[in-house]
Amino acid sequence: MRVYRARVFTPIADPFAARDDVASTYRSWDDGFVCVGDDGRFAAVGDWSDAPRDGEVVELGPHALITPGFVDTHLHAPQLEMIGSYGGKLLEWLNTYTFPTEAKFADPKHAERVARAFFDELLRNGTLTALIFSTIHTEATDIFFAEAERRGFRGIIGKTMMDRNAPEYLLENARDAYDNSRALLTKWHNRGLLRYAITPRFAPTSTPELLEAAGALKREFPDAYVHTHISENPHEVQWVHQLFPVAEYADVYDRYGLLDQRSVLAHGVWLTDEELDLLAARGSRIAHCPNSNLFLGSGLFKLHHVLDANVVVGLGTDIGAGTTPSMFTVMNDAYKVQQVQNVSLTPFELWYLGTLGGAKALSLDDETGSLEPGKSADFLVLDLRARPLLAMRTANATSVEDLLAALIFVGDDRAVRAATIAGRQVL
Repeated sequence: MRVYRARVFTPIADPFAARDDVASTYRSWDDGFVCVGDDGRFAAVGDWSDAPRDGEVVELGPHALITPGFVDTHLHAPQLEMIGSYGGKLLEWLNTYTFPTEAKFADPKHAERVARAFFDELLRNGTLTALIFSTIHTEATDIFFAEAERRGFRGIIGKTMMDRNAPEYLLENARDAYDNSRALLTKWHNRGLLRYAITPRFAPTSTPELLEAAGALKREFPDAYVHTHISENPHEVQWVHQLFPVAEYADVYDRYGLLDQRSVLAHGVWLTDEELDLLAARGSRIAHCPNSNLFLGSGLFKLHHVLDANVVVGLGTDIGAGTTPSMFTVMNDAYKVQQVQNVSLTPFELWYLGTLGGAKALSLDDETGSLEPGKSADFLVLDLRARPLLAMRTANATSVEDLLAALIFVGDDRAVRAATIAGRQVL
């Protein structure tokens, strides 16, 4: 048993649902501890005066903050190397940058190099759980899974499924998409900390036959995830209506049985009220990706409108349209996207979205996302003096809320001093 001593902060409930009693949604100790048992789970969390004295004590100091690891609910592993590519709206950007980049993953050696760099970046930035797109390549997807397992990462990964409206070198027929996805699913789903996501890229690159194949996989493996995109860009929405004779974009996925509590749809910037009602009824979740929405000029996500419709929301970096793997930046951008719509998010709400809220979006909140006894010991040690400006700002923080604000708006990967997943130090 190990007892870590430092400042401690954790969300424990949804602050959006308790706006009149925000203090009940988190726990914070200026001199606190987390106790990790031999089973890799939290045995106790609290004030240092209550810490058990029979374990190995790790003194982290008063300028260290222990907090849950970040949860990234949407990103594309193969797009790491094209991050920050200049120019274009969504559909132009896909054809100019994304598809040529993903084609390189036919080479397993290339996939191995990027997989190592990808998990280096996630862990260095404090992301300990993520929902990840691979490419259409079966071997490359297998490599991403293997690297996640080697690192002890908590990951949900899926092989992209596409059979139209993309370059020929990235297409496969619906039968092959089913067979190859099923082989990966049976190998990796529920293996240790890893899960599988059935991953049609989005409706425009899917024929009805491909979506039927994806739906068949979901029926066969109902606890598998579904990971795709929806309503990111107005032109995309118009295109879907041309391709599918349905009332709404979300109806396409629903027709093939792809919407349930383990379905995570990226973006949702242009969802209608009718679609929100459908997603709420199915229990499907939205990955809000403010950084990439701004970069591609896709639009401003109406967070409270979606939450008020009873749709669960997490945050995603959306690498590589997202320009950083940093959840600090994503929380920062989420604040700004709402601010220009005359809605102010509190630091407690932002930190919740980046941790426990993200875990809830991935149906993993019973396991991770907060520092609570019985949960997996997934946590970060943040250095409040990682750089001079951050040290100045955190030293002058007047409350725990202000301390979180300092980290959200001034922090970056340099603040991440160490990371632990299931009791194993991974950074």
